[in-house]
Amino acid sequence: MDEKHSSRIKQVSVYFGRCWRGFFHDKSWKLLISVVLITLLISSVTGENMFVTYWDTKDGAFTLVCACIWIGLFNSIRTICRERDILKHDHRTGLHMSAYAAAHWLYELCLCAIEALPVTALVWFMNRSHFIEEGVIFPPAVELFITFFLILFSSDALALLISSIVTNENTAMTVMPFALIIQLVMAGLIFILEGAAKTISAATISRWGLDAICVSAHVDEMGYAVEEELLSTPENLRWLWLVLFCFAVLYGVLSAIALEFVDLY
Repeated sequence: MDEKHSSRIKQVSVYFGRCWRGFFHDKSWKLLISVVLITLLISSVTGENMFVTYWDTKDGAFTLVCACIWIGLFNSIRTICRERDILKHDHRTGLHMSAYAAAHWLYELCLCAIEALPVTALVWFMNRSHFIEEGVIFPPAVELFITFFLILFSSDALALLISSIVTNENTAMTVMPFALIIQLVMAGLIFILEGAAKTISAATISRWGLDAICVSAHVDEMGYAVEEELLSTPENLRWLWLVLFCFAVLYGVLSAIALEFVDLY
């Protein structure tokens, strides 16, 4: 391994460790409390027909997707922009921006996996009397955990990208609601999307996350004709998971590219 790659790996390790120190020192773990409260609130109003009837399941799934996207965006929307001045100095003294972006990407991956645990546990607990009986690939709770994690993580990676582009926290918090609204409107549940709007929806996390939950919930067996992508097959679910993960990778790569220009503005 050449010295350049060794230096990058070392920097990833250093900044990854710094992220976790900040998690405990800044009491960022309190975010988990809001995750629990939000999931409890949503699960308490989705009703006893969640995972039983078609529309109740889609409505409940949409609400959960909205919550996961909000949590993911809030995780890191201010993470990078608030360190911008420090970043400029470190960049000039040898920091590889790809290493810095990778460290944050890996940290957010771990954080989202932790957050997905209480979300999954509470959704199961609040709906345990009428929970999904059989999974498509894995046990239902495991499938929902993977889906919740991927929605959280891809949304988190989108927030990292926004935080890499904007110059301050105020701008980041201004952009965040617009990013959230686009995700909600383009999910395809509130409005019927056709033409260009339907094409745009394919670039949203919400559309794929909603479909993944519906596939695991077997909505194709609830008395309504559904699109081919909502059929509860292992191929469909794997494809939906892959798309969500690709979003996270794409946003991570774009974050690293954006940060290469940190000295310019």
